[in-house]
Amino acid sequence: MSDLVHVREIERVLRGDTDGSRRDAVVQESWRRCINTYGLDPTRPDPAHVVTDSELRLHREQSEELIATARSGLQSLFRLVAHDKYILILADAKGVSVDFFGDRAFEDELKQAGLYLGSNWSESLAGTSGVGSCLYTGEAVTIHQDDHFGMAHTPLSCTAAPIYDTLGRLCAVLDVSLLRSPSPKSSQNLAMNLVLESVRRIEMANLMTLTRRDWVLRFSTSPKFLEVDPEAAVALDGSGRIIGMTHGARRVLAQGDDAELIGKDISTLLDLCADDLPDLMRGRPIEERVLRLRDGRGVFGHAIAPQSARIARRTAPSDLPDHLSNFAGPDPALHAVVRRAVRLTQARVSLMLAGETGTGKEHLARALHVIGSPGKAFHTLRCSGATPEQIAGLSDASAGTLFLKGVDDLADPAQRALLALLDVNLDLRSTASTQTDLHAAVQAGRFRPDLYFRLVKDTLTLPPLRHRRDIGWLINRLLRRRTSDNLRLSAAAHDALCSRPWPGNIRELEGLLDVVTAVTQGDVIDVHDLPDADRSAPSCEISHAALESLLEACGWNMSQVARRLDLNRSTVLRRVRKAGLIRPE
Repeated sequence: MSDLVHVREIERVLRGDTDGSRRDAVVQESWRRCINTYGLDPTRPDPAHVVTDSELRLHREQSEELIATARSGLQSLFRLVAHDKYILILADAKGVSVDFFGDRAFEDELKQAGLYLGSNWSESLAGTSGVGSCLYTGEAVTIHQDDHFGMAHTPLSCTAAPIYDTLGRLCAVLDVSLLRSPSPKSSQNLAMNLVLESVRRIEMANLMTLTRRDWVLRFSTSPKFLEVDPEAAVALDGSGRIIGMTHGARRVLAQGDDAELIGKDISTLLDLCADDLPDLMRGRPIEERVLRLRDGRGVFGHAIAPQSARIARRTAPSDLPDHLSNFAGPDPALHAVVRRAVRLTQARVSLMLAGETGTGKEHLARALHVIGSPGKAFHTLRCSGATPEQIAGLSDASAGTLFLKGVDDLADPAQRALLALLDVNLDLRSTASTQTDLHAAVQAGRFRPDLYFRLVKDTLTLPPLRHRRDIGWLINRLLRRRTSDNLRLSAAAHDALCSRPWPGNIRELEGLLDVVTAVTQGDVIDVHDLPDADRSAPSCEISHAALESLLEACGWNMSQVARRLDLNRSTVLRRVRKAGLIRPE
């Protein structure tokens, strides 16, 4: 399309004398907004709007759970369309591309066109586009060639569909684009069907991931696809109220103009109550699982029971300072430890951080320093082999935090020097770490009691990795930090890592991920790519409390508990019975 023709098209839109034959109503309204609201100039061939690297990291971190959930499905979609030169973009709710699938051979051309990571396709910046129009309307749309407002984008054809979260809020957009495409807009009908199917599956996977401990009711108009590829789903609490849904559920269940489903009792929409859900599970023939809507329509239903007993959900990010919100995933016990540490640090209380090697004690100490001593120095003393002279050298250290790494390794002369240092330099607040029971060392005469009571106002113990409920979250997060491409873990490899005993804890996990990301060929890390597990786990002797914590972390999966402890399943069962532990209902 020439510049002159493009300008005339815009003049016709502004005059309101277009009959819609050239452009549909969505495009016309978008063009009007671009000029009247955003003041954009369609004749300027502006380059793509790209956020900075730091902004992109922030956008990706905020979308990391969605990226992880969507990635497998997007890889499957990309394999279907890659031979036709399509590019896939996952954009967040602000229009920024946070994930990308495309042919790297055309990387420079894709970056120039904005079909790459970090491109901002919001309508106020990029004008009429697939992502921008989809975000504005909340509906799937194809913006084909000269439908685009900006001259720089008129060669593109972009088909986009919205992704809604489990509460019905638009949270992302999936876009399938071509740098150059056949002229008829109808040529993108297949792309539209594919992107809609992919979005439906992404929303379903997201709902299943976030509601594993709730009832899920899935729907389909055809019995053939009910259990393998349902059309829609809702999550229900124990009383039958809807607490989550896919966007398709609104089309299936909404009545009249009332499209709000969250909080409604399922019995107000279907001839069904919470007590009927077990009858809709796999043990019953599909043909007998017909549900009647209140208007008489029928759909087939499949109920999925909660995977295990309810546990407290992940602590809200607002409970922790921003730089500590990513220290722990959905592990209530660890969140409680961190929240206590934050309160004590703000009160300038000296802390002892206990735990096995590699559990993140120094990481936590540095984060707490930012809270308790912002803008001040963080001094680290490695206590193993530290001499009195080295410690005395800290007497003039600037105010801040003194982190005593492995304080249980201090020799007696060094202990005396440290006590003297703390008497001289009152501007240093101490945080110490230990792998042993320091109180026992005091009783055995290996550690000075006066120094112990000076250092230890409270002891916080970080759990070993094998006891953490958020181990899967941590694995995914550390992997994403190491790669910006399509590399991912297969389900089998992910389960294998979650089941390891991890005697080296997070440090061991980080080392393993460094290895597999360096040596894996292809996009998927599979079980055969993983190094052999280090079975030099701590002693299998475990307290009743620790055993109960591990059972909860594994969802009472005895096989997984056995693998983390490197014991036979029968041995674990005997210990559970001996401890009198009973799985909660």
